Amino acid sequence: MARTRVKICGITRLADGIAAAREGADAIGFVFWAGTPRRVEAPVAQAIARALPPYVSTVGLFVDPDPAEVREVLAVVPLDLLQFHGNEPPELCRSFARPYVKAVAVGEQVAKDGLLEYATRYNDAAAWLFDAPPTGGLPGGTGRTFEWAALPGGLERPVVLSGGLNAGNVGAAVRRVRPWAVDVSSGVEILGDDGKPVKGIKDPARIRVFIEEVRNADD
Repeated sequence: MARTRVKICGITRLADGIAAAREGADAIGFVFWAGTPRRVEAPVAQAIARALPPYVSTVGLFVDPDPAEVREVLAVVPLDLLQFHGNEPPELCRSFARPYVKAVAVGEQVAKDGLLEYATRYNDAAAWLFDAPPTGGLPGGTGRTFEWAALPGGLERPVVLSGGLNAGNVGAAVRRVRPWAVDVSSGVEILGDDGKPVKGIKDPARIRVFIEEVRNADD
């Protein structure tokens, strides 16, 4: 059985990027959408990317961007993959000479064949990322899960599972879905005094336990 890959998304600080790599993350994600505290400026992302050890992939997340915005980031940040988390047309996603991952929202009212029909519009994507539907103005990183049984079987592209994952549920998620990779953001952030994740600030200890649970589920 293939080892489940792990992406830590919403990296905003050099120390967090290094910690994610040290704990065994396969990829880190930079959010370039302006609507979240997890956004990182291109020069900061560049510095983090350049400090990473080899064989850790860098992913740039965009939400319904203007093409010029993506090109400006690519001119500064060495990104291995692009991730599109909005309603981008396939033509935009494939126009930057980079592999891309397309996010697909799994809502309660969406039938499996509807998910498949939407996803197959992006048939050249490197992977399809399944996430909980947008809420509170956020397209992702909401900390919400979705019903994993809602995913159709026999998907033609690698599956990345996202949406409310944390150390307490990722093992069950991996065993149930057997995705190619899992993508986590809020589930590995430090917790504030109110017990809620502090957006954009990662906790090395939570990253470590999260990845351990993924590895345990792979055994």
